[in-house]
Amino acid sequence: MTANTSLPIPRLPLWLTRAGMLAERVLRAFWPLFSILMAVMAALMLGLQDMVVVEVVWTAAAVAGLGALVALIWGVRRFHWPTRAEALARLDESLPGRPIQALLDDQAIGALDGDSVMLWRAHQARMADRAAGAAAVRPDLRLSARDPFALRYVALLALTVALLFGSVWRVGSVTEMAPGSAIAGQGPTWEGWIEPPRYTGRPTLYLADQSGDAIDVPEGSRITLRFYGEVGALSLTETLSGAATENVTATEQEFIATQSGTLRIDGPGGREWAVGILQDAPPQIAVTGVAEAEAGGQMTLPFTASDDYGIASGTALIELDLAAVSRRHGLIADPDPREAISVELPMPLTGDRRDFSETFIEDFSQHPWAHLPVKITLSARDMPDQVTTAQPYATKLPARRFFDPLAAAVIEQRRDLLWARDNAARVALLLRAISHRPEDVFRSQTAYLRLRVTLRRLETFTEFGLKPDQQAEIAQSLWDLAILLEEGTLSDALERLRQAQERLTEAMKNGASDQEIAELMQELREATDNYLRQLQRQAQQDGQESDPGQPGQSGETMQMTQDDLQRMMDRIQELMEQGRMAEAQQALEEFQQMMENMRVTEGQGQGQQSEGRRAMEDLAETLRNQQGLSDQAFRDLQEQFNPGAQSGESQQNEGRSGGQGRGQSHEGQGGRGQGSDQAENGQEGQGGSLADRQQALRNELRRQEQGLPGAGTAEGEAAREALDRAGRAMEGAEDALRSDDLAGAIDRQSEAMEALREGMRALGEALAQDQQQQPGQGAQEGDMQARNLDPLGRNQGAVGSISTDENLLQGEDVYRRARELLDEIRRRTGETDRPKIELDYLKRLLERF
Repeated sequence: MTANTSLPIPRLPLWLTRAGMLAERVLRAFWPLFSILMAVMAALMLGLQDMVVVEVVWTAAAVAGLGALVALIWGVRRFHWPTRAEALARLDESLPGRPIQALLDDQAIGALDGDSVMLWRAHQARMADRAAGAAAVRPDLRLSARDPFALRYVALLALTVALLFGSVWRVGSVTEMAPGSAIAGQGPTWEGWIEPPRYTGRPTLYLADQSGDAIDVPEGSRITLRFYGEVGALSLTETLSGAATENVTATEQEFIATQSGTLRIDGPGGREWAVGILQDAPPQIAVTGVAEAEAGGQMTLPFTASDDYGIASGTALIELDLAAVSRRHGLIADPDPREAISVELPMPLTGDRRDFSETFIEDFSQHPWAHLPVKITLSARDMPDQVTTAQPYATKLPARRFFDPLAAAVIEQRRDLLWARDNAARVALLLRAISHRPEDVFRSQTAYLRLRVTLRRLETFTEFGLKPDQQAEIAQSLWDLAILLEEGTLSDALERLRQAQERLTEAMKNGASDQEIAELMQELREATDNYLRQLQRQAQQDGQESDPGQPGQSGETMQMTQDDLQRMMDRIQELMEQGRMAEAQQALEEFQQMMENMRVTEGQGQGQQSEGRRAMEDLAETLRNQQGLSDQAFRDLQEQFNPGAQSGESQQNEGRSGGQGRGQSHEGQGGRGQGSDQAENGQEGQGGSLADRQQALRNELRRQEQGLPGAGTAEGEAAREALDRAGRAMEGAEDALRSDDLAGAIDRQSEAMEALREGMRALGEALAQDQQQQPGQGAQEGDMQARNLDPLGRNQGAVGSISTDENLLQGEDVYRRARELLDEIRRRTGETDRPKIELDYLKRLLERF
C-alpha cells in the first residue's frame, strides 16, 4: 500500500493535537528541571540567602546547578519533536473505524475489478466524511506515575508563597555574594517595616517598597529599622516618637509612632518620608428606642454603636433617679444605700463591629428599683481603650407586671421592704391586714399558708433587728408568693383557661401595652388548646356521647372549628389594641361561656380505638419531650463556644442578631418550652440534669412499649422495633450527656426522634388495619365518622391517626399550595424580629417537611 497525502482533515484539529503532544513531551521530559528552577526562585524571593553565611549559599547554588544540569540532559535525551504522522495517528485513534489510516491506504487486490474499485472508493468516501468531522485530542498532562511524591507541586507551592509574601527585588541580593562583588557586598544597606496595631486590620508596610515620600499610618504603629554594613555609615533621624532622635547609628532601631513628623535615613541609599498619623476616633453609642418590658418581665432597650476600627465592649450603668421618685407610702423613708447596676452590653459574635445595632435585654423584675425612675447610661470601649459615655436615658425600670390584685399588693410590700429595712414593721402590719379575712382574698390555701409563714418570720426578724441577709430571704419569699398568686398551682385545664382570661381582663383594666396583650393572648390560646385536649381525653376515657339534654347544649349541637376560635381570639386582641375595652371584655366573656359549655362527643364500643389513640398521644408527647431536650442540649452546646456564657454572660441578655450577652441559663432548667412539661410524664422529680431527664424519658418510653397495641401484626412488630431503636438511641444520648459530649448527645437524640416517628407511623398503620378487620365495620363506618369528632367538629381520621381523613385540596392545586406554604414558612423564618418561640417552631417545620 502507498500513502495518500491529500487528506480531507481540518487543519486546526490536527495542529491543536500536535501542540498538545508537544506540551506532553516537554512536561514529561523537563518537569524535574522546572521543579528545581521553581524551588531556587522561591528561596531567592523569600530572601533565604540573606539568612545564612555565604559559604552555605554557594554550596546550595552548586548543588542546584548540578541538579539542573542533570535534569536538562535527562530531559533532552528523552524529548523528541512530535511529527505530523504521529499527530495523524493520535487523531485517527480517537475516531471510530480508523478513517485516516483508511484514507492513507491503497487498494492492494482487485484493482482491475470495476466492482471492487467502486466498493473501495465508496469505502474511502465514507471514511473521508468521518475524518472531516475530527476534533482535537486533549493532551494527557498527568505526571503522577513519573512523580509519585508530587515534588513538582511542592516546588510550585513554594513559588506561590514567595510571590505572595516575598519580593522579586530580593533575588538581586545574591549577586552581591559573587567574588567580584565582595567589596560591594560589604557596603551599607538598610531594611525597614511599619507595623500598624493589630486591631486596625491593616497590613505591614515594607519601607523599601514605598514609592512615594508621604505615608499615612494609624496611631500607635511600630516602626522597625535595621542597618547593615559598617557601623556609622547609616544614621536615623525621626520626629515621630515624641522624643526628637537625630543621627542614631545603632544597627537596629524600634519605636512607636505617636505624632506626625519625618523619618530620614542618612547615608548611602538613604531616603526620607513624611509620615502622617491617622488619629483613632473615639467610639459612639446611643439609645435608639424606648425601654419596654415583655410580659415575662425582660427589659428591652435598643441601641447603636460605631467606631472606626470596631467596638471592644460596652456597659450599661443603671442608677436610681431619687429626685424623680414619688416619695409616698413605703418610699417616704430614706432608702438603704445600694450600688448602681452594671451590666455588659451584647456584642455581635460575628460580622463587623464598626457599626451595628443591638438590643439590651435583661430581667430586673426582682430588683428593688423595678418600676422606679432610673437613669441608664450606656458606654462603649474601643480597642485602644478609648471610652465614650452616652447621655443618661431616664425611664422607669421596666419589669414584670402583676395583674392579680393580691399579687400586686404583695410585690408592692416587697419593694417597700427592699427600699429600706426601717419599713419592716410597716410591711408586717400590712401583710397581717391582708391575711385577716383569707376566705375573701385567697383562692389557694397554699398561698395563704405561705403568707402566714413569711409573716411570722418577718415579725420575728423585725423584733430582733432585721439584717441584710434576712431582708433578702423575706424578699425572696414574697416574690415566690406573688408568683404563686399570679400563676397559681393549676392542675385543671379549665382553671388554667379561667386564669388566663382573668389575667387578660386585668390587663384590659390596667392599660397593658400591645406587647403584653399579645403575649397574654398567646397564653390564652395555649390554655384553650390544653382545655380542648383535656375534653377530648376525658371523652375517650368515659365513652360519653352527645346528649341534647346536657347543660349548655341545645336541641341542635353546634360545632366550632379551630378557625372559628382563632378568629374570635384575634377579634378580642384587635379590639383591645384599638382601645375598645368594653367590647373586648364582652367578647371575652362570651368566649369564656362558650368554652365552659363545650362538650366532646365520642362513639360507643371504641375501647380499642381509645387505647390506640392514647398510645399515639403518649408517643407524640414523648417525641415533643425528646425534641425539647435536644433543643436544650443544642443551646448548651452553643454556650460552650460563647467565652462568657458559663460565667453568666448569657443570662437573658441575648442580642437580636446573636450578640453576646446575658441569656437564660440552660443548665438544669426545666422551662415550659417544648419537652419541658415533664410533670405529665413522671419526670418532674428527676432534678435539673439533662442526663437524668433523658433517663426518665427513656424509662417512660419503655413503659409505653409494654402496653403497645397491634401485637401479632407486621405493622405492630415494626412499631415495636422502631421504638426499641429509639430507646437504645436515648440510652446512648444519656451516656453522652453524662460524659459532657453534647455534640454526640444531639446526634443520638436525632436518631431517637427519627425512630419515634417511624414507630408512630407503623403503629398508625397497625391500628388502621385492625379497625378495617373488625366485623360490621363497613356498615357502621358512616355513623362512626359522624360521631368521631374532636372538640372543633373535625373528623379525626382512622384509628390511631393524628390527622384528618378529609382531603384539603384536589388535583394539581395541591402542589401549588404546598409550594406557597413552604415559601411562606421560609419567609417568616428569615424575619428575625418575630418571637423566638415562633422562629423555633418554623425551623422545626422546615426540618421535618
